[in-house]
Order: sequence, then C-alpha cells, then structure tokens
Amino acid sequence: MKKRSFGMAVVLALAVLGMNLTACGGQNQLDGQSTAPDAGSAQQTVASGESEELLIAAAASLKNAFEKDLIPQFEKENPGITVKGTYDSSGKLQTQIEEGLPADLFFSAATKQMQALDKEGLMDSSSISNLLENKLVLITPSNSKYDLKDFKDVTKCESIAVGDPDSVPAGQYAKESLTSLGIWSEVESRLSHGTNVTEVLSWVAEDSADCGFVYATDAASMADKVNICATAPQDSLKAPVFYPIGITKASAEKDSAKKFLEFLKSDETVQTFVSYGFSDSRSK
Repeated sequence: MKKRSFGMAVVLALAVLGMNLTACGGQNQLDGQSTAPDAGSAQQTVASGESEELLIAAAASLKNAFEKDLIPQFEKENPGITVKGTYDSSGKLQTQIEEGLPADLFFSAATKQMQALDKEGLMDSSSISNLLENKLVLITPSNSKYDLKDFKDVTKCESIAVGDPDSVPAGQYAKESLTSLGIWSEVESRLSHGTNVTEVLSWVAEDSADCGFVYATDAASMADKVNICATAPQDSLKAPVFYPIGITKASAEKDSAKKFLEFLKSDETVQTFVSYGFSDSRSK
C-alpha cells in the first residue's frame, strides 16, 4: 500500500508541473512573446540600424552650397544615408581618385578632369552629365586703388593671384582667356599660383594680391571684401565653364549614389545652386 501511494504522488506531481509549464507557455504566446528568437525580426532590427556613407569629391567652389544646404537637406530626406564631402581643385581630386580615393561621385569644375577619368575607365560613363555653369571673373580687394574695367586691365596690377593652371580649372580658364587676349606672356611673371580657387579668393580678400581670377560664385561669397571688375569675354574661352558630375565605377554604394545624383539634378536642388550664383546647364 505505501509503495502504491508513493507512486500516485509522483504521478500527480508530474501532472501539476506539466500544467504549469503549459500555462507559462500559453501566457508567453498571449503576451506576444516567444521562447525562441524570431530570426526574421532580428534581421530587420539589424537592417534598420544600418547606415550607408557616401563620399563626394567636389570642386572647392561647391563647398558652401553642399555644406550649408544640400547635404543637410538630403540627409534629412534620407535618414539611412550619410554624405561626406572632400573639396579641392578638380585637378587634385582627379589625381586622388586615380590613386584610390574611395569617392562615390565626382563633381568637377571643368570637363577636362571628368573626361580624363572617364577615358581611364574610372567613371560610370552613362551617369556623367553637365549640371551647372559658372563664370570666370576678375576681382580686386574692396579697397583697391586699381580701377579695372575689363580683363586687359589686369596689366595695370603688380601682383596677380590665379589658380595653378596645371591643376586648378579656374587657373586653366584664366590662362586660356589671357592667352586669347594676347597678354598672358606680359603678366606671367607677376602671377602667384594658388592651390585652389578658394585660396586665390582669400589672397585677394586679404589684400595680399592686387587682383585675381576666380569664379563668380566665389566672388559672391565674399561680396563685402572683393569687387567684381569684369567677366571673361565670351570669345576668349573655347567653351563655357561647365561643371559635370558622375558616379565613379569604384563606388561601393551604387544605389545610394544614384539616389544622391538624382537629388542633385532635381529642379529644387538646381535652384539652390542658382541661389549661390551658378547657372543651370542640364540641357547643354
């Protein structure tokens, strides 16, 4: 009798334990919980926390528009994408991309550098197009003693700031214009070469040079410190100052790069560029 009573007690205890475990499992299901992790939910959580980073290599004259307006706006509209910019002369950026700079997009201040990278097979040719146009201008410090009316008047100045023609598009355009006007050889010995257009602008604004050649957009950014004296004669340049943009073949984030490119080519964005002094050249 005692053995049978003991066996019955064990059976009852196990039955009660099983009921409790079933109840706990049922409560978990009611609470929307699971005793085993949901692999799909975990993957979605990881994906939602991921962020892609784009790098755009852009001409120095584009920095203000990108940093003050366009990058913040794009990141706000696309919270999963971060955009970083590196700004310098288009020639230097070309060299950096050739040497392995992991840029996703290249925005040049001249077609020469873009065409060179494209011929080397470093650009997605189908993505390249002219987006903006700029003007080359002659500037002096706001307190200048020189009364310059056109590009030929640069011969009156003793010190002239210009971007290095070997790597800075604005310098290349200046050399082309002055050569066309027949005065390059006359002023060449008075030139100080800047590493990019921003440096040239600073020299003139600080009165370290009597005059200089920059883009109209750069001069507009320091309207209180420099005077625009003249614009390069149209017939002194072989082609307009176009700014082409394209996606690099090395881009690791092609889809996001395409999204950023479409954003930059939109009417709203181009109007922002126009507010900085550029012109729309999408149809050219």
